[in-house]
Amino acid sequence: MIDPKILRTDPDAVRRSQAARGESVDLVDQLVVADEHRRSLMSSAETARAEQKSLSSRIPKASAEERADLLTRTKELSAQVKVATAEAEAANVVFDDLLRQVGNLVIEGVPEGGEDDFIVLEEIGTPRDFAAEGFEPRDHLELGEILGAIDMERGAKVSGARFYYLTGQGALLEMALMQLAMAKAQEWGFTPILPPALVKPRAMEGTGFLGQAAENVYRIEADDLYLVGTAEVPLAAYHSEEILPAATLPRMYAGYSPSYRREAGSYGKDTRGIFRVHWFDKVEMFVYCAPEDAEEMHARLLGFEKEFLSTLELPFRVIDVAAGDLGLSAARKYDCEGWVPTQGKYREITSTSNCTEFQARRLDIRLRDEDGVRPLATLNGTLCAMTRMIVLLLENHQQADGSVTIPAALRPYLGGREALTPVAS
Repeated sequence: MIDPKILRTDPDAVRRSQAARGESVDLVDQLVVADEHRRSLMSSAETARAEQKSLSSRIPKASAEERADLLTRTKELSAQVKVATAEAEAANVVFDDLLRQVGNLVIEGVPEGGEDDFIVLEEIGTPRDFAAEGFEPRDHLELGEILGAIDMERGAKVSGARFYYLTGQGALLEMALMQLAMAKAQEWGFTPILPPALVKPRAMEGTGFLGQAAENVYRIEADDLYLVGTAEVPLAAYHSEEILPAATLPRMYAGYSPSYRREAGSYGKDTRGIFRVHWFDKVEMFVYCAPEDAEEMHARLLGFEKEFLSTLELPFRVIDVAAGDLGLSAARKYDCEGWVPTQGKYREITSTSNCTEFQARRLDIRLRDEDGVRPLATLNGTLCAMTRMIVLLLENHQQADGSVTIPAALRPYLGGREALTPVAS
């Protein structure tokens, strides 16, 4: 959540951020009123409590007549304190509920607008000219069937639409990607983690996934647990309710986990193949750092993503996501979009978000330095979302005979194999 002090010192900054996101500006006015109301009630409760304490200290030395009056008054004050405290607590609940609806403050310079109003920062690599090579590219699903790597039919039979099996060379390809991603992450200083894929409501709510993104979350009602849509959730909650020494920052984790998404609202989109599915595996980078280091760390995370995609010899571009397309927790987000030959366009394959202090405040994660204890900053970045990366690898590195050339960086994790080859049907 945002720092409540900003509402008092600069409410217009919150209004501008809400407007940039396309969210309610009136909510800020409601918050200002709610904040004043709760603070007034808290002040009243404290005033009554202080008077009660003062009178109570006089009782032992008071005369019999004075003692009776003091006891009567302290009882009245006790009742007032009880009522005022209950009202203040109720007002705090109202304020907190409103505050949790406010998105993180958008960083200055983020593009205005919605999903289509991003700014392209750079393009890296050149898409292949298949026409010049003399053949029409196959899409990833056709290639996956030729290679015996993807089985959508049985995925639907067993689990329903948007589920799949990775088989044979497809399964080996994902395992190779995971090993390469983890090897690169360790090279960059990340600690590998295999986090739980089921979390309590506090973890999901604390990372901002029970607000605008709640419709895409799977919940197990009998156990009051949630299936995570990204390892960001358990990695963010890893240090919840902890105070971390500043000298131990930044803390950098690379989590490998399954990700589950209902894909609500995506009816009719990407129904063919494994680009948009209900479950996929992913390597996610997550960082805890001092707030003043967050923007520099954000640039580093983007650099890691770019390096990984370049290592896989994929053409892609980097975009600065517009404010109206940011998630609740993100103050700024960069996406890397890979070129999909059969679609003739770039599609999102990684993203990295600077969440500043927003998640840390919700999860009560702080740092301690020479100035005391204060909230820290959190950042996240996708290193390898397996299904989308497999889509990009198959389509961009395919050959006319249906084989797929394996990028040199992946070959050590596939026993030195240089290509995925068609299998007998």
